[in-house]
Amino acid sequence: MPKLSIKGLEMPESPIRKLAPFADKALEEGKKIYFLNIGQPDIPTPKVALDAVKNNDLDILSYSPSSGFESYKKKLAKYYVANGINITSDDLIVTTGGSEALLFTMGSITDPGDEVIIPEPFYANYNGFAVASGVKVLPVESHFEDNFSLPPIEEFENQITERTKAIIICNPGNPTGYLYTKEEVQKLADLALKHDLFLVADEVYREFVYDGVEHHSIMSLPELKNHAIMIDSVSKRYSMCGARIGCMVSRNKELMATALKFAQARLSPPTFAQIASEAALDTPKDYFLEVNDEYKDRRDTLIKALEAIDGVKVATPKGAFYCVVELPVDDTEDFAKWMLSEFDLNGETTMVAPAAGFYSTPRTGLNQIRIAYVLEKQNILKAVSILKMALQAYTKN
Repeated sequence: MPKLSIKGLEMPESPIRKLAPFADKALEEGKKIYFLNIGQPDIPTPKVALDAVKNNDLDILSYSPSSGFESYKKKLAKYYVANGINITSDDLIVTTGGSEALLFTMGSITDPGDEVIIPEPFYANYNGFAVASGVKVLPVESHFEDNFSLPPIEEFENQITERTKAIIICNPGNPTGYLYTKEEVQKLADLALKHDLFLVADEVYREFVYDGVEHHSIMSLPELKNHAIMIDSVSKRYSMCGARIGCMVSRNKELMATALKFAQARLSPPTFAQIASEAALDTPKDYFLEVNDEYKDRRDTLIKALEAIDGVKVATPKGAFYCVVELPVDDTEDFAKWMLSEFDLNGETTMVAPAAGFYSTPRTGLNQIRIAYVLEKQNILKAVSILKMALQAYTKN
């Protein structure tokens, strides 16, 4: 049999999706599952976006330019300017989701054997993108006890070698929901400048911040003109995960010219999805106020319910719609599989994402899970009540 590639064999499974076969079997058996494992919002997509697709009169579904439709890029640039990020349409490339923006970034700034530094836990697919690019991830562990705040900047500096090309952050964070302070963002910026590194920020959850705190974009720092790369997406902002439209943003002209070659190689981002995304920019601002209030209520409901369970600890998120939870078990992957395959409460069970897959350091986060609070509050309470009973039964066994 022909051999598969080393990078193919090393490509990690998604901790979010790897338990899907267990869920499929549970559904076949007639169980109802409360899905807390995946960040698929249940908030309705703005009607203006859906109507733009329904009501268009295209005769030919043609290619768009490789960097995206100019009308969408100009409108998107105006959105950023209104949010304190002074760019033009020339500073961005429309991509097939934030994932492709990350792949274009990796392809443009790294060579096989190079390194990127990422505070962990981090979005699990960063591991996959690194493997696909032949890049080594150097993790800097943030800690549950500190609510996953930025680790001491010295720990980042200690990881820097001659092969280090970038520091990557997610702000607000997935899976932690942590929101970096202005001071923390500045520390990372200063380090990137000191060692001439790129600073890459995945800011797809920028709209979701709570408790009166403010999101601070790396693109708001003029000194990072040639060092900052922002990754963004419409998936979470407008509850449009299936559109698969994101963007890569940087004022570094040489970098963007290089990234454009990767965009040309894949031809173009999808036409209908860009039409929907362009229309979504007309969504009224009160949409986000209502959505933020809803997510904050869900967060507070979830944390209160979880903290009432003996042996369970929760890190309180300030943004996004995820939190990391410590459970009184040794292996949350085994527990998550058991909940799907062997446990139910009146025909219902709960699906969670084991957190070990969000770490690069082996055997870290084994007693943690990530919960996405993307369900209505009554369903969150039901899911947590099932989790509580499952923990009691599992620990007895």
